[in-house]
Amino acid sequence: MWLAKQLIFSSYKVSILLLWLFSFHVSADDTAVSVPADIAQLFPSATRIGTQDADIAITPVYQLNELLGYTFESDDFTHFIGFSGQTINLLIGLDTQGVISGIKVLRHHEPIFLHGLGEDAMFGFIEQYVGHSIKERFIINSRDKQSFEGTYFDGVTRATISILIINDTIIASALKVARQKLDGFIAAQPNQINPTFFEPLTFEKLISKGYIYHWVVSTESASGITNRLSDAVKEIAQDQDDFIDIYFGFVNIPIIGKNLLGEGEYQRLLEELSPGEHALMFFNKGQYSFVSEQFVPQTISSRLSAEQGGFPVDVRDIDFYSYYDPSFAITMPEFNDQRVFRIKSQSGFDISRPLTLQLSVAYNSSFLSKKEHAFKYNTAPKEALFEASPLDSNLTNSQPLWQKIWLQRQIEIALVSLYLVFVLWIFITQKTLARNQSRVHKIRLFSLTFVIFFIGFHAQGQLSVVNIYTLLLALKSGFNISVFLLDPVIFILWVFVFATLFLWGRGVFCGWLCPFGALQEFAGLLATKLRIRQIKVSHKHHKLAQKLKYLILIALVACSFYSLTLAEKLAEIEPFKTSITLNFVRYWPYVLYATLLLGISLKIHKFYCRYVCPLGAGLAILGRYPFFKWLTRRKECGSPCQLCHSKKCAIDAIKPTGEIEYQECIQCLECLVTIENPTLCVVDKYNKKPIRVRAVK
Repeated sequence: MWLAKQLIFSSYKVSILLLWLFSFHVSADDTAVSVPADIAQLFPSATRIGTQDADIAITPVYQLNELLGYTFESDDFTHFIGFSGQTINLLIGLDTQGVISGIKVLRHHEPIFLHGLGEDAMFGFIEQYVGHSIKERFIINSRDKQSFEGTYFDGVTRATISILIINDTIIASALKVARQKLDGFIAAQPNQINPTFFEPLTFEKLISKGYIYHWVVSTESASGITNRLSDAVKEIAQDQDDFIDIYFGFVNIPIIGKNLLGEGEYQRLLEELSPGEHALMFFNKGQYSFVSEQFVPQTISSRLSAEQGGFPVDVRDIDFYSYYDPSFAITMPEFNDQRVFRIKSQSGFDISRPLTLQLSVAYNSSFLSKKEHAFKYNTAPKEALFEASPLDSNLTNSQPLWQKIWLQRQIEIALVSLYLVFVLWIFITQKTLARNQSRVHKIRLFSLTFVIFFIGFHAQGQLSVVNIYTLLLALKSGFNISVFLLDPVIFILWVFVFATLFLWGRGVFCGWLCPFGALQEFAGLLATKLRIRQIKVSHKHHKLAQKLKYLILIALVACSFYSLTLAEKLAEIEPFKTSITLNFVRYWPYVLYATLLLGISLKIHKFYCRYVCPLGAGLAILGRYPFFKWLTRRKECGSPCQLCHSKKCAIDAIKPTGEIEYQECIQCLECLVTIENPTLCVVDKYNKKPIRVRAVK
């Protein structure tokens, strides 16, 4: 009986406790919501989420009553336009320590991932950020990985632009949230450079006043830290005592930059910087420089790093002297290395606050492992250089991505531009060039090779109808030219092709700039060498087959107004992505299709260009009536002479009557070479040859 009473009493207490817990749960959850599946992926231990923050678009995530972190969509904080013309919207989880707990792609239209490499490549790249703090210094796809301070992530081949956009989107949006909600993240710069503070100073005076810093570490002091480090230091120093002897200063500050560089060079430096960015110039006299021998200009040094307030500061070379020799307005000591590094505004760096520089030296701590020692230097900015300033929204804007890409691809831009000038020269002097058959053929062979291997495989300059879709999307959602500037080679080629389209027709692109067209032409040359017999399409069937590419173009454009996603999939009728962009490394049906087209070109010259290519059809329509028609014709062409029509024009763009169809012509110049060479053209032979009249009985 006593046991039964105890059980009843215990049950009563348990019931009261359960009711109390239930009421607490209800009261705690009045402002909470159950965890959505997307957020649960970012915070697996979450039990509830709170209401969205009233000030910024973030959602707190809890485990019972403990705050785990925040989730937010990147589109609410950044607006980096992707190659598709739209942003890449990410759902990001950030814990209370600034560590990325997870990232989920909510929306993107990047064609290289949707219809090329596949989305797994993008997901794999993004996954690298999970578990890393946004305090870390992320370095994407670097060839020099000697620094232990940086966090190196692998990039994605053929998707450089999209990868850079994703990186900027993650870092910029996460930093904005961290600076507003997390402890230890500094939000803004209270001071700005005083633009009027200036007086003429020598190099020695700049140092003595503390405007230029002098960082010295003797070989003796560096060797006294550890024995293993001592061995490495002595090997580097080579019996010299000036192990580290570096001068540096912020040359965008007028009193430093104008005194060092002079007014002209100072203004050139400012043109290299975007609002809120700073230029840190280094001079090396010691045995251990701030860059290694393997250093690649316009990248981050594996030796040199910086931090402010415990957070990394991105310091990247701008290759200031790539096209100019160093020039100074004052007498300077002799240095063995000098470079200008950019500090981006996105890093949250405050130029008026102390900065810690680190110069890392790697050494063998044992036979099996390596360590790194960082020599540090703390700056002490002079108050006179700065003045209090209101917050300027421009200071939070990083350099536009398209500008960074153009700077990084200067060599490619220069070579492509030179080649386009070369093409202009060919077209302007075509009649003179055509008098020398051998020279024209050599020029043609060089052009085809350059277009395939440099413009195509290296610079990824294959124009496509997908570019037209991007234009349509931009016109629909609000035109933004920065979308088209993201790929400088494609942009330059499109501007050139559009301009020359009305001068000479589609032949400038189709004959001299299209990588896949060049591949087909090489297939035709191979067929000639191997004596593969060609299939001669009759004139009637040829004219019918030509209409096919126009029908394909109309279908694709019409589909793009209904669904751009579907239109992008149908654009796979172009083999460009498989052959040029992905180098035939793709799912086998795509490779088979591209290879089949090249195989057909062995029997029917440039089959795809003549009958299938929707891009060629679009260019043919726009360039139907070119301003210049310089492919010379004679009155005998077509009647009686059929040499060019039947044998010289492999693409069959000459009518039986002798006229040239400029909307189909690729301007290979073979017909012009024939007419300009008496040994090739048979018109004179027809004129001189007596006409035999058979007697009629």
